[in-house]
Amino acid sequence: MGALTAERRDAALAAVRPLRLGRVAGLLGIRVTVTGIPAAVGELLEIQGPDGVVPVEVVASEPGQLTCLPLGDTTGLRAGDHVRPCGTGLRIGVGEALRGRVLDGLGRPMDGGPELAGLDEVTVDLPAPHALSRPRIEQQLGLGVRALDALTPCGRGQRLGIMAGSGVGKSSLLSMIARGTDAEISVIALIGERGREVREFLENDLGPEGLSRSVVVVATSDQPSVVRLRAAFVATRIAEWFRDSGRHVVLMMDSLTRVALAQREIGLSAGEPPATRGFPPSVFALLPKLLERAGTSPEGSITGLYTVLVEGDDLQDPVGDSARSILDGHVVLSRDLATSGHFPSIDVLESISRVATAVTGPDRRADATRLRRLLAAYRSVKELVEIGAYVSGSDADADDALALMPHIDAFLRQDLEDTSQVEATWAALRELVGGAA
Repeated sequence: MGALTAERRDAALAAVRPLRLGRVAGLLGIRVTVTGIPAAVGELLEIQGPDGVVPVEVVASEPGQLTCLPLGDTTGLRAGDHVRPCGTGLRIGVGEALRGRVLDGLGRPMDGGPELAGLDEVTVDLPAPHALSRPRIEQQLGLGVRALDALTPCGRGQRLGIMAGSGVGKSSLLSMIARGTDAEISVIALIGERGREVREFLENDLGPEGLSRSVVVVATSDQPSVVRLRAAFVATRIAEWFRDSGRHVVLMMDSLTRVALAQREIGLSAGEPPATRGFPPSVFALLPKLLERAGTSPEGSITGLYTVLVEGDDLQDPVGDSARSILDGHVVLSRDLATSGHFPSIDVLESISRVATAVTGPDRRADATRLRRLLAAYRSVKELVEIGAYVSGSDADADDALALMPHIDAFLRQDLEDTSQVEATWAALRELVGGAA
């Protein structure tokens, strides 16, 4: 018989330790109150209901009772049901086998594929990398979209927001990036999406080629708020595993606003007071904790692309304003461009990248600046031209812009199926603005 090691001793003690059960004290809305067991915020509990086990997560702790939110359907639960502590928070499996798979908001496969094997089990919650351990962003990451690569260049390890109202083309833009990016792997989180759109995105927008180099995490709008919130952290944790394995990852989250809405439901159910436009303070504490986990590390990088569904196309709404202050740049999609058939509907004059000077050389920056000046000049005289009041020769930049506008428009437009390499994009820009310099 082998020696009694510390591990064997702990396992034996755990096996004979009495199981302490709690009880459901009340159910109100999506809130479940539990008494009789101690647990920390973030731990999972299991309620033994009439139709099986329903997991819940502790979101608030008070003397003598716990406030929990369900990760499943609460139909059939009642006060007095037994509750068993799990002793840990949410854990997921990570590994190479996730490539090309579709997972639910808790990290479980939902695509009907083979069972996942050989995965490492990890906790979902991790602190962000230390500020001084992050290498500087010095290399451009090609996204395959000319308007982005030339006028809002994205650095490897940058975090970029895509700001737009509903129906302006955010998901389609993400699908273009997933197929055309230079990154080795994409992790895509679809949070709060309509169930109808998920399969369309996977089969039409992403396609077999994009899916083969991606991991997709899905939490549709009908899922409980905890599942929608956890889906964001599950996707981030998967991206972190690939980054720590030495990969360069693109993390695309659609949308950050629905993550904030899920946290608002959780905060209000836990008893937090509503603050800015009904958002409790925990929402604005959550955003930096989530967004700061992306970025560079000594091993690899996570380039984060987060869509922000701005309310009524108002870029100053609380979530959009908070996200813009944390992220390293933002891309604005224009409804006017979308309704006119201009795709991708990127308003390049309103979009900025805070690492552009670090990832592009002087010549390329000069070409991009020249194109921006032409677009700004065209915008300033557009109405005068339309009514026939503009006099040629009044503004040299405006004259050049009017002459080049068909070519500029062709450069900024891009078909959904078309991808562009970074070097080809910069060469096309040089050819476009070279004669107007």
